[in-house]
Amino acid sequence: MENVVELINVSKRFKDFSVKNIDLQVKQGFVTGFIGANGAGKSTTIKMMMNLLKPDAGEVKLFGMDYRTHEKAIKERIGFVYDGNVFFEGLNLKDIKRIVSPAYKSWDDAIFHRYIEQFELPMNKAIKTFSKGMQMKASLAIALSHHAELIIMDEPTAGLDPIFRRELLALLQEIMVDGNRTIFFSTHITTDLDRVADYIAFIQKGELVFNQSIHDIAENYALVKGGRELLDRDTEKAFVHIHRAPTGFEALTDNMEAVRNTFGNSVVIEPASLEDIMYHLKGGVHHV
Repeated sequence: MENVVELINVSKRFKDFSVKNIDLQVKQGFVTGFIGANGAGKSTTIKMMMNLLKPDAGEVKLFGMDYRTHEKAIKERIGFVYDGNVFFEGLNLKDIKRIVSPAYKSWDDAIFHRYIEQFELPMNKAIKTFSKGMQMKASLAIALSHHAELIIMDEPTAGLDPIFRRELLALLQEIMVDGNRTIFFSTHITTDLDRVADYIAFIQKGELVFNQSIHDIAENYALVKGGRELLDRDTEKAFVHIHRAPTGFEALTDNMEAVRNTFGNSVVIEPASLEDIMYHLKGGVHHV
Protein backbone atom coordinates (compact mmCIF):
# COMPACT_ATOMS: atom_id res chain seq x y z
CA MET A 1 0.00 0.00 0.00
CA GLU A 2 1.75 3.13 -1.22
CA ASN A 3 -0.86 5.71 -0.16
CA VAL A 4 -2.29 5.73 3.36
CA VAL A 5 -4.73 8.53 2.52
CA GLU A 6 -6.41 9.23 -0.80
CA LEU A 7 -8.78 12.12 -1.44
CA ILE A 8 -10.22 11.77 -4.94
CA ASN A 9 -11.89 14.88 -6.42
CA VAL A 10 -13.23 15.87 -2.97
CA SER A 11 -15.36 19.00 -2.54
CA LYS A 12 -17.15 20.53 0.43
CA ARG A 13 -19.29 23.67 0.17
CA PHE A 14 -20.16 26.09 2.95
CA LYS A 15 -22.06 29.36 2.82
CA ASP A 16 -18.99 31.55 2.27
CA PHE A 17 -16.19 29.04 1.56
CA SER A 18 -15.56 25.88 -0.44
CA VAL A 19 -12.93 23.17 -0.63
CA LYS A 20 -12.86 22.31 -4.32
CA ASN A 21 -11.84 19.19 -6.24
CA ILE A 22 -9.05 18.08 -3.89
CA ASP A 23 -6.90 15.24 -5.19
CA LEU A 24 -4.46 14.41 -2.41
CA GLN A 25 -2.34 11.34 -1.68
CA VAL A 26 -0.42 10.80 1.59
CA LYS A 27 2.41 8.31 1.10
CA GLN A 28 3.06 5.55 3.63
CA GLY A 29 6.13 5.89 5.83
CA PHE A 30 6.71 9.62 5.28
CA VAL A 31 5.92 12.98 6.89
CA THR A 32 3.61 15.11 4.76
CA GLY A 33 3.35 18.76 5.74
CA PHE A 34 0.01 20.38 4.95
CA ILE A 35 0.48 24.12 4.58
CA GLY A 36 -1.71 27.12 3.85
CA ALA A 37 -2.81 30.37 5.41
CA ASN A 38 -5.40 30.35 8.19
CA GLY A 39 -8.76 29.80 6.52
CA ALA A 40 -7.26 28.10 3.44
CA GLY A 41 -9.13 24.83 4.08
CA LYS A 42 -6.64 22.77 6.11
CA SER A 43 -8.97 21.91 9.01
CA THR A 44 -11.91 21.21 6.67
CA THR A 45 -9.75 18.75 4.71
CA ILE A 46 -8.58 17.05 7.91
CA LYS A 47 -12.15 16.76 9.20
CA MET A 48 -13.08 14.95 6.00
CA MET A 49 -10.08 12.63 6.46
CA MET A 50 -11.34 11.89 9.99
CA ASN A 51 -14.98 11.44 8.85
CA LEU A 52 -16.01 14.38 11.04
CA LEU A 53 -17.33 16.07 7.90
CA LYS A 54 -18.88 14.32 4.89
CA PRO A 55 -17.72 15.57 1.48
CA ASP A 56 -20.40 16.85 -0.89
CA ALA A 57 -18.61 15.14 -3.75
CA GLY A 58 -15.63 12.84 -4.28
CA GLU A 59 -14.18 9.92 -2.36
CA VAL A 60 -12.10 9.64 0.83
CA LYS A 61 -10.06 6.46 1.41
CA LEU A 62 -7.71 5.55 4.25
CA PHE A 63 -5.62 2.38 4.12
CA GLY A 64 -7.48 1.58 0.89
CA MET A 65 -10.85 1.52 2.73
CA ASP A 66 -13.79 3.92 2.93
CA TYR A 67 -15.65 5.05 6.03
CA ARG A 68 -19.03 3.81 4.83
CA THR A 69 -18.06 0.18 5.44
CA HIS A 70 -14.85 0.26 7.52
CA GLU A 71 -15.08 3.20 9.96
CA LYS A 72 -14.03 1.28 13.08
CA ALA A 73 -11.15 -0.50 11.33
CA ILE A 74 -9.85 2.80 9.95
CA LYS A 75 -10.06 4.70 13.24
CA GLU A 76 -8.25 1.89 15.08
CA ARG A 77 -5.21 2.80 12.96
CA ILE A 78 -5.34 6.61 13.33
CA GLY A 79 -3.94 8.81 16.09
CA PHE A 80 -5.06 12.45 16.20
CA VAL A 81 -3.23 15.39 17.78
CA TYR A 82 -5.14 18.66 17.82
CA ASP A 83 -3.88 22.19 18.58
CA GLY A 84 -5.87 22.34 21.82
CA ASN A 85 -7.16 20.07 24.57
CA VAL A 86 -9.82 17.62 23.38
CA PHE A 87 -10.37 15.95 26.77
CA PHE A 88 -12.72 16.92 29.60
CA GLU A 89 -10.66 19.41 31.60
CA GLY A 90 -11.52 17.96 34.99
CA LEU A 91 -10.07 14.54 34.16
CA ASN A 92 -6.51 13.45 34.84
CA LEU A 93 -4.43 11.15 32.65
CA LYS A 94 -5.26 8.10 34.77
CA ASP A 95 -8.98 8.73 34.13
CA ILE A 96 -8.43 9.42 30.43
CA LYS A 97 -6.44 6.22 29.96
CA ARG A 98 -9.20 4.23 31.69
CA ILE A 99 -11.82 5.73 29.33
CA VAL A 100 -9.84 5.66 26.08
CA SER A 101 -7.87 2.41 26.25
CA PRO A 102 -10.85 -0.02 25.89
CA ALA A 103 -11.71 1.65 22.55
CA TYR A 104 -8.56 0.26 20.92
CA LYS A 105 -7.79 -3.43 20.45
CA SER A 106 -4.08 -2.70 20.23
CA TRP A 107 -3.79 -0.39 23.26
CA ASP A 108 -0.38 -0.88 24.90
CA ASP A 109 -0.10 0.16 28.56
CA ALA A 110 3.69 -0.20 28.58
CA ILE A 111 4.10 2.24 25.69
CA PHE A 112 1.63 4.67 27.27
CA HIS A 113 3.58 4.74 30.54
CA ARG A 114 6.88 5.02 28.66
CA TYR A 115 5.72 8.19 26.90
CA ILE A 116 4.14 9.62 30.05
CA GLU A 117 7.53 9.20 31.74
CA GLN A 118 9.47 10.53 28.74
CA PHE A 119 7.20 13.59 28.50
CA GLU A 120 7.30 14.10 32.30
CA LEU A 121 3.51 14.27 32.55
CA PRO A 122 1.74 13.89 35.92
CA MET A 123 -0.87 11.11 35.97
CA ASN A 124 -2.99 12.54 38.80
CA LYS A 125 -3.32 16.23 37.92
CA ALA A 126 -6.34 17.56 36.03
CA ILE A 127 -5.77 18.32 32.35
CA LYS A 128 -6.90 21.93 32.96
CA THR A 129 -3.71 22.48 35.01
CA PHE A 130 -1.51 21.44 32.03
CA SER A 131 0.26 23.99 29.85
CA LYS A 132 -0.57 23.99 26.14
CA GLY A 133 2.63 22.05 25.46
CA MET A 134 1.79 19.44 28.10
CA GLN A 135 -1.74 19.02 26.67
CA MET A 136 -0.24 18.41 23.23
CA LYS A 137 2.20 15.86 24.68
CA ALA A 138 -0.71 14.08 26.39
CA SER A 139 -2.59 13.84 23.08
CA LEU A 140 0.52 12.52 21.38
CA ALA A 141 1.16 9.94 24.11
CA ILE A 142 -2.39 8.59 23.68
CA ALA A 143 -2.07 8.58 19.87
CA LEU A 144 1.15 6.56 20.08
CA SER A 145 -0.12 4.11 22.71
CA HIS A 146 -2.44 2.18 20.39
CA HIS A 147 0.23 1.68 17.69
CA ALA A 148 -1.40 4.21 15.34
CA GLU A 149 -0.07 3.82 11.82
CA LEU A 150 -1.25 7.27 10.70
CA ILE A 151 -0.82 10.25 12.99
CA ILE A 152 -2.82 13.32 11.93
CA MET A 153 -1.69 16.55 13.57
CA ASP A 154 -3.75 19.73 13.14
CA GLU A 155 -1.62 22.81 13.93
CA PRO A 156 0.15 21.03 16.83
CA THR A 157 2.85 23.70 17.21
CA ALA A 158 0.52 26.74 17.19
CA GLY A 159 1.05 28.78 20.35
CA LEU A 160 4.05 26.74 21.53
CA ASP A 161 7.36 28.36 22.39
CA PRO A 162 10.31 27.74 20.00
CA ILE A 163 12.14 25.41 22.40
CA PHE A 164 9.16 23.13 22.83
CA ARG A 165 8.49 23.19 19.09
CA ARG A 166 12.03 21.92 18.54
CA GLU A 167 11.49 19.15 21.10
CA LEU A 168 8.31 18.08 19.32
CA LEU A 169 9.98 17.98 15.91
CA ALA A 170 12.85 15.90 17.31
CA LEU A 171 10.29 13.51 18.79
CA LEU A 172 8.49 13.19 15.43
CA GLN A 173 11.80 12.30 13.78
CA GLU A 174 12.37 9.69 16.49
CA ILE A 175 8.99 7.98 16.05
CA MET A 176 9.46 7.83 12.27
CA VAL A 177 12.71 5.85 12.50
CA ASP A 178 11.11 2.39 12.15
CA GLY A 179 9.43 3.40 8.86
CA ASN A 180 6.03 1.98 9.84
CA ARG A 181 4.33 5.26 10.69
CA THR A 182 2.95 8.02 8.51
CA ILE A 183 2.50 11.58 9.76
CA PHE A 184 0.20 14.20 8.24
CA PHE A 185 1.15 17.52 9.80
CA SER A 186 -0.99 20.63 9.20
CA THR A 187 0.59 23.98 10.02
CA HIS A 188 0.96 27.58 8.94
CA ILE A 189 4.41 27.73 10.65
CA THR A 190 6.33 26.54 7.62
CA THR A 191 9.76 26.65 9.25
CA ASP A 192 8.75 23.65 11.38
CA LEU A 193 8.44 21.53 8.24
CA ASP A 194 11.94 22.31 6.97
CA ARG A 195 13.22 19.93 9.66
CA VAL A 196 10.87 16.98 9.34
CA ALA A 197 8.75 16.92 6.16
CA ASP A 198 9.35 14.62 3.19
CA TYR A 199 6.40 15.95 1.18
CA ILE A 200 4.51 19.24 1.18
CA ALA A 201 0.86 19.66 0.22
CA PHE A 202 -0.09 23.32 -0.22
CA ILE A 203 -3.74 24.44 -0.08
CA GLN A 204 -4.81 27.95 -1.03
CA LYS A 205 -8.39 29.29 -0.92
CA GLY A 206 -9.80 25.76 -0.81
CA GLU A 207 -7.78 24.44 -3.75
CA LEU A 208 -4.70 22.20 -3.69
CA VAL A 209 -1.83 24.09 -5.33
CA PHE A 210 0.67 21.23 -5.25
CA ASN A 211 1.68 18.05 -3.44
CA GLN A 212 5.39 17.53 -4.03
CA SER A 213 8.49 16.15 -2.36
CA ILE A 214 10.72 18.62 -0.54
CA HIS A 215 13.41 17.74 -3.09
CA ASP A 216 11.17 18.59 -6.06
CA ILE A 217 10.08 21.88 -4.47
CA ALA A 218 13.74 22.87 -3.99
CA GLU A 219 14.46 21.88 -7.61
CA ASN A 220 11.47 23.68 -9.15
CA TYR A 221 10.86 26.83 -7.13
CA ALA A 222 13.27 29.74 -6.73
CA LEU A 223 13.34 33.46 -6.00
CA VAL A 224 14.71 35.60 -8.79
CA LYS A 225 15.98 39.14 -8.22
CA GLY A 226 17.02 41.69 -10.80
CA GLY A 227 16.56 45.11 -12.32
CA ARG A 228 13.13 46.20 -13.54
CA GLU A 229 14.53 46.95 -16.97
CA LEU A 230 14.77 43.17 -17.53
CA LEU A 231 10.99 42.76 -17.35
CA ASP A 232 8.76 42.81 -20.38
CA ARG A 233 5.75 40.87 -21.63
CA ASP A 234 7.93 37.98 -22.84
CA THR A 235 10.46 37.68 -19.98
CA GLU A 236 7.69 37.81 -17.35
CA LYS A 237 6.35 34.49 -18.64
CA ALA A 238 9.10 32.74 -16.62
CA PHE A 239 7.44 33.77 -13.34
CA VAL A 240 4.32 32.82 -11.38
CA HIS A 241 4.38 36.10 -9.41
CA ILE A 242 6.41 39.32 -9.48
CA HIS A 243 6.88 41.88 -6.72
CA ARG A 244 8.11 45.18 -8.12
CA ALA A 245 10.02 47.68 -6.00
CA PRO A 246 11.67 51.00 -6.93
CA THR A 247 15.09 49.35 -6.84
CA GLY A 248 14.21 46.21 -8.82
CA PHE A 249 12.02 43.13 -8.71
CA GLU A 250 11.70 39.88 -6.76
CA ALA A 251 9.79 37.08 -8.48
CA LEU A 252 8.88 33.46 -7.86
CA THR A 253 9.49 30.91 -10.60
CA ASP A 254 8.53 27.25 -10.84
CA ASN A 255 10.73 26.83 -13.93
CA MET A 256 14.41 27.45 -13.15
CA GLU A 257 15.50 26.33 -16.62
CA ALA A 258 13.32 28.96 -18.31
CA VAL A 259 14.77 31.66 -16.03
CA ARG A 260 18.37 30.65 -16.80
CA ASN A 261 17.65 30.53 -20.55
CA THR A 262 15.92 33.91 -20.50
CA PHE A 263 18.10 35.93 -18.14
CA GLY A 264 21.47 34.15 -17.99
CA ASN A 265 23.70 35.81 -15.39
CA SER A 266 21.78 39.10 -15.30
CA VAL A 267 19.64 38.01 -12.31
CA VAL A 268 20.29 36.53 -8.87
CA ILE A 269 18.62 33.16 -8.23
CA GLU A 270 18.07 32.09 -4.61
CA PRO A 271 16.31 29.10 -3.00
CA ALA A 272 12.64 29.79 -2.22
CA SER A 273 11.47 28.88 1.29
CA LEU A 274 7.98 27.50 1.86
CA GLU A 275 7.09 30.88 3.34
CA ASP A 276 8.32 32.61 0.17
CA ILE A 277 6.17 30.30 -1.95
CA MET A 278 3.08 30.89 0.22
CA TYR A 279 3.61 34.67 0.07
CA HIS A 280 4.03 34.85 -3.70
CA LEU A 281 1.12 32.49 -4.39
CA LYS A 282 -1.30 34.20 -2.00
CA GLY A 283 -3.37 35.47 -4.93
CA GLY A 284 -3.60 32.03 -6.51
CA VAL A 285 -1.52 30.18 -9.09
CA HIS A 286 -1.16 31.80 -12.46
CA HIS A 287 1.78 32.57 -14.68
CA VAL A 288 2.40 36.27 -15.20
